[in-house]
Amino acid sequence: MPAVGRWANPRGAFFGVRSFLRRTSFAFFFIMIIRTVAYPRAALIGNPSDGYFGKTVAFAFGNYAAHIELWESPELELLPSRRDHSVFDSVTGLHRDVKMHGYYGGFRLLKASVKAFYDYCCSRGIRLDNRNFTLRYRSDIPNRVGLAGSSAIITACMRALMGFYNVSISRHSLANLVLSIENNELGIPAGLQDRVAQAYQGLVYMDFDRATMQARGYGNYETLDFQLLPPAYIAFREDLSEGTEVYHNDLRARWNRGDQDVVEAMKYWADLTVRFREALLRGDRSEMHRLINANFDKRGSLYDVGEGNRDMIATARLQGASANFAGSGGAIVGIYEDEAMFRKLESAFERKGIRVIKPDFAPALPPQNGTQGGVETGNCL
Repeated sequence: MPAVGRWANPRGAFFGVRSFLRRTSFAFFFIMIIRTVAYPRAALIGNPSDGYFGKTVAFAFGNYAAHIELWESPELELLPSRRDHSVFDSVTGLHRDVKMHGYYGGFRLLKASVKAFYDYCCSRGIRLDNRNFTLRYRSDIPNRVGLAGSSAIITACMRALMGFYNVSISRHSLANLVLSIENNELGIPAGLQDRVAQAYQGLVYMDFDRATMQARGYGNYETLDFQLLPPAYIAFREDLSEGTEVYHNDLRARWNRGDQDVVEAMKYWADLTVRFREALLRGDRSEMHRLINANFDKRGSLYDVGEGNRDMIATARLQGASANFAGSGGAIVGIYEDEAMFRKLESAFERKGIRVIKPDFAPALPPQNGTQGGVETGNCL
C-alpha cells in the first residue's frame, strides 16, 4: 500500500523523500527513502584544473545525473553488487574496514564518502545516531570524458547522508569535502572547480585567489545568470577518454617544478576568465567566442591533447562554433549562433560517431547557512 511522497525540488533538490507503507504479520510500518541527485559539469573557460589558484567559469547540466537512494535498515549495506564487501554492522564498522583494508570494488566512491562523512562529523563534534541505512546509486553520466561523473556520485551521496542524519553543510564546505574524498581517500588528482559547480549548480564564476584560499580554505564564487550565455553545446566520444589523471599529472608536476610556460599559462587562463565574465555581462558574443577558442589553443600548445580531441575541436570550429575542453579531455564545450549552426554541428559530429547535446542547465541552488545539526547520540571511535 503506497503512501504519499513528494520531491522538494526535482531539478535542484537537496533531497527528496518518498515513503512506503509495508505490512508484516505484526504491524504496518513506513520506509522512508531519501533520494538525492548531482549533475555533471562543463567548464567553459579557465585553467584545466583548479588547484593552481586560478579562475574559471563552469556550469552543471541536467541531461545526465547521478542518483542516490538511501533508507533506514538493520545493517549498513551498499547496493546493488554483492560481489563487493558491502554489508557492515554500523558506520563505525565501515570506518574500521576502510582503515584496515582500503578501497576496492565498484563502490569505492560510496565507501569513501560514508567514511569521510563520519570523519567530518566526528571532527566537528557532531554525534550521529545509531541508525543504519541501505544505499544504492545509479548514474548515466558518460564515464571518463571529463564531465565529473565520479564527483557527482560523491556529491549526491553526501547529500543523502546529510539528509539522513540531519547535518547541514554549506555549499563551499561541501565542495571542499568532496574534493578531500577524491584527493585524500581515493588518490584522484583533482581541484575544486568540478565540486563547486556541482555544489552550487547554475553558471558559476570561480576565483581561487591564493591569499583567499590560504586564509579561509575556499575561493570567491559568484553565480552568473545563464540566460546571458549564448546557446551552448557539449560533444563527446567515449573512446577518446584517458581519465583526468593523465592530463593533470603532467601539468601538476611541471607547475610544481616552476615550469615557466605552465606558470604563465595559468595566469593567461585566469585573465581570459575575467574577460569572459565581462563579455558575458555586456552581451559580447564575439568576444566570448574568441576567448573560448583562445583557452583551448593555449592548452594545446602546452602538451599533447590527443589527435581525437583535436579533431573534435576542429570539427566544431569548421561549423562556426567555438570549442574548448569541457574538462580533462574526451568532451568539448562551446557556443554557437543559431539552430542552423547546431544542425551543422549535429551532422558533422554524427559522421564521426560523436554525440552532441544542448546542455539543460541545472538551476543554481540557494545558499545554506552552514549550521551543523545532528543528534546527540552514537559513538565516534
